[in-house]
Amino acid sequence: MSLSTRISEDLKTAMRERRELERETLRMVIAGFKNRRIELMRDLTDQDEIEVVRGAVKTRRESADQYQKGGRPELAQKELAEIAVLEGYLPKQLDEAATRASVAAIVAELGLKEPKQLGAVMKALQAKHPGLVDGKLAQRVASEFLRG
Repeated sequence: MSLSTRISEDLKTAMRERRELERETLRMVIAGFKNRRIELMRDLTDQDEIEVVRGAVKTRRESADQYQKGGRPELAQKELAEIAVLEGYLPKQLDEAATRASVAAIVAELGLKEPKQLGAVMKALQAKHPGLVDGKLAQRVASEFLRG
């Protein structure tokens, strides 16, 4: 079952069970799928759908930070609750230990030592684990390896 089909089915369930937060969050994701399909002028692949959901999570995370800084914790909590709904549809990302091990293997395999080679590490890491690596975490870990 594709991600969009699963989300559509879960939306129907949320509507029947009157779970408003989940309903509204899933509706926004479905609208994101439609917008992305129009933008690309083709049907979405599984990876495209995952990218839409990841983008929605990123947007909500940034909004939650802004709400916290602006003294609106109730709105930040709503954004965090929506993130919790969305993360249930994403593949599990590598944790810090797994990211560190993968970066170490890539650095050793490619024989990289210079900080300016960070891009090569990131490219290899994304190729090895597409969509499973937190970019900020990977960049921090890779910088540590290339510095020392």
